[in-house]
Amino acid sequence: MENIGQWLPLLVPFILLELTLKVVALLDLARRERARGPKWAWILAIVFVNFLGSVLYFVLGREE
Repeated sequence: MENIGQWLPLLVPFILLELTLKVVALLDLARRERARGPKWAWILAIVFVNFLGSVLYFVLGREE
């Protein structure tokens, strides 16, 4: 098994990017009056479906 310290510097930027994307998506959802579909479902998708949940919200869930 490889040493995790070797991989950590490569993983940190991706982890920070995912967390930032989740926070921005959740804030955007909270500020919007309406979304395509129920807001509770988008919250679950953003929080529990890794990177893809936030991306799907920005592509499909926002109602302009």
